[in-house]
Amino acid sequence: EVQLVESGGGLVQAGGSLRLSCAASGFTFDDCAIGWFRQAPGKEREGLSYISNSDNSTYYADSVKGRFTISSDNAKNTVYLQMNSLKPDDTAVYYCAADPTGHYSGSYYFYYGMDYWGKGTLVTVSS
Repeated sequence: EVQLVESGGGLVQAGGSLRLSCAASGFTFDDCAIGWFRQAPGKEREGLSYISNSDNSTYYADSVKGRFTISSDNAKNTVYLQMNSLKPDDTAVYYCAADPTGHYSGSYYFYYGMDYWGKGTLVTVSS
């Protein structure tokens, strides 16, 4: 059974940092792509970043490039999203998602999503 469990959300002041974690199980971690998405109240889901574990390539949305960093610890089957210089507009529920095949590249996942999703973790950035 595929499971994705996010953690690390919380309340932070503008300008602060948080690190989100996504613990994955139920598929071959070395072959997959794992991404981070978010959804703010009243807004559509937004793709933020993903990492392809087969070649460690990463992809970022323009809205977070330079502020957010995705990384993967294959020994722990965990993907992280380091978020710096947070803004109130970053307030949202953050989800990790996975494509066990890791087939796609570029912005594909941001448009079409991924196969499996976690339940999300809330990030609130106060002004």
